[in-house]
Amino acid sequence: MLKVEGLKVSYGHREAVHNVSLTVEEGELVTLVGSNGAGKTTTLKAISSLLRPSGGTITFDGERIDRMAPHQVIERGLVHVPEGRQLFPDMTVLEHLELGALRGRPGSMGFAERLRWVYDLFPILAERRTQRAGTMSGGQQQLVAFGRGLMANPKCLMLDEPTLGLAPIIVDTLADTIKSLHKSGITVLLVEQRVDLALRLADRAYVLETGRVVMEDSAQTLLADPRIKTAYLGL
Repeated sequence: MLKVEGLKVSYGHREAVHNVSLTVEEGELVTLVGSNGAGKTTTLKAISSLLRPSGGTITFDGERIDRMAPHQVIERGLVHVPEGRQLFPDMTVLEHLELGALRGRPGSMGFAERLRWVYDLFPILAERRTQRAGTMSGGQQQLVAFGRGLMANPKCLMLDEPTLGLAPIIVDTLADTIKSLHKSGITVLLVEQRVDLALRLADRAYVLETGRVVMEDSAQTLLADPRIKTAYLGL
């Protein structure tokens, strides 16, 4: 479904991502793991056209997308839930969900039906639908960002640090939701600082270091790898 070949991304004269190649098959949950500054977020931003690559190609469903505008990428079903939530503090929960649907991929569910689906996944969003996002807790804001992404009707959902700074109970809720969405057939590309959680959720994983892929294998194999245990799990 998603194929990245020889991706290079630069900030000015500094190349942050060096010849990264990865694939995500339809129905897979693939994770990118690595330390801070490894290039994970930059890679996702390039895939979603928030950053323009300086080299390489990105293909989604057989179509090159690396020169498209971000809204064109979303319309094809590749949806990015960014790190840090990126909400509009004065907009309500419902307004954010409406915004997510604005450029979404057409599907079998209409707006009202999709909205009910998101409210069923996250009942607190229904309860707080008229509340401004800026007055909500960090965990609640993350659910709004997640719901906004789902309203776009994704084929492939890219999640960047969805559990960052959240309480354990919210982390558990999001992990269960990610598993449920994956089982329902949504393809997922996950960036997650909690490497143990990411590898428990994923089918396959890529390890990035200083902008390069240094390891690639099944998630279970990497979870058992002594190098991963030492570098990322503190074991």
